[in-house]
Amino acid sequence: MPSRKKTGMFAAAFLTCVCSFAIICVVLATPHWVSSKVHFSGTNSSVMVSLTYGLFSGTCEQLVEAGLLVPEKIFQVAAILSNTKVKSTTTAIIVIVVLSLLFSLLSSGFTCTNAVSNPYQTFLGPIGVYTWNSLCGIFILIAMILFPVNIEGNGLSIELAHGCFSALQKHVKSEHTYGYSYWIMLLIIFLNIASIIIIYFYDHARYSKKKEQERPIDNAPKDVILF
Repeated sequence: MPSRKKTGMFAAAFLTCVCSFAIICVVLATPHWVSSKVHFSGTNSSVMVSLTYGLFSGTCEQLVEAGLLVPEKIFQVAAILSNTKVKSTTTAIIVIVVLSLLFSLLSSGFTCTNAVSNPYQTFLGPIGVYTWNSLCGIFILIAMILFPVNIEGNGLSIELAHGCFSALQKHVKSEHTYGYSYWIMLLIIFLNIASIIIIYFYDHARYSKKKEQERPIDNAPKDVILF
């Protein structure tokens, strides 16, 4: 059975891993990654398309300069994307976030195992926790970089606006505001870092204690050494 200290520290790390897993589920499920206002110029008037979407779905509505509002539409992102580059990047982001979810699940399993037992395999201990938390954090960071690149560089919002309303003409400008589904990914990274720090403190304390036990003569009284 593990010591109380080990159980407590790995239980704390398990809690952070579970929170990270839950937040990744929220990130995947919610359509509030970004809100975009995409402006187009028409023959007689200008048009603004307002979009709010995530990785899988979103909503869009069209507002004509005269004040006419086209009813809000619900759309599936993959269904209306035609640009291969935009579609490939979007798919890559989904795969990366799903892999982060898997890494978070593995990290939760490893910390839970260590909280209730002493695994014989080295990789099932702190090394495994470091590995899965690091991979989860790195993949989430990559997703946070790729998503704005897909919007700003590849024109994801413009592509979606054309998919929702086919009669749109020349694009003028776009305005983007990133939503909570995007920004809470920072919390996932912080939770992964917290898990690593907790296990590092445990591992460092265990290593220091082990070194002290291996060199008992250094701490022995001089008269005992002479004897």
